[in-house]
Amino acid sequence: MTYLIVKSLHIIAVIAWMAAMLYLPRLFVYHAGAAPGGELSETFKTMERRLLWAIATPALVVTWLTGLHIAVSGAHYGALWFQIKCALVIAMTALHVHNVIYQRAFARDANTKSTRYFRIYNEAPTLLLIAIVALVVVKPFL
Repeated sequence: MTYLIVKSLHIIAVIAWMAAMLYLPRLFVYHAGAAPGGELSETFKTMERRLLWAIATPALVVTWLTGLHIAVSGAHYGALWFQIKCALVIAMTALHVHNVIYQRAFARDANTKSTRYFRIYNEAPTLLLIAIVALVVVKPFL
């Protein structure tokens, strides 16, 4: 029963983390087009800060903690599909860290990236999410 509760918490945390990982770069797209110091820019700063620190980061922590519990309980760590999935989750975590860097730059009105950059950057979490889910569901390389 504990395993199922942890797995449920993991799925909930992943959904929350991915929602934030998909939405935050979209906010960056719009924020990059706003005049620094303007009312719109200040609104984006608030939205980005709250999304990152109230939703995304706690969800990342819960995802990692429950994921590690599931990995140990399920003994999947020897499977190639799981190792690739872990590498992709680490890449997603690196994107999260980049989001922190970008959020802080926007907060200081010091963003140097274009809206075009953030439109392309916005696709990275989607591609990683697709690959991660495919590996978990299909479990190739058994």
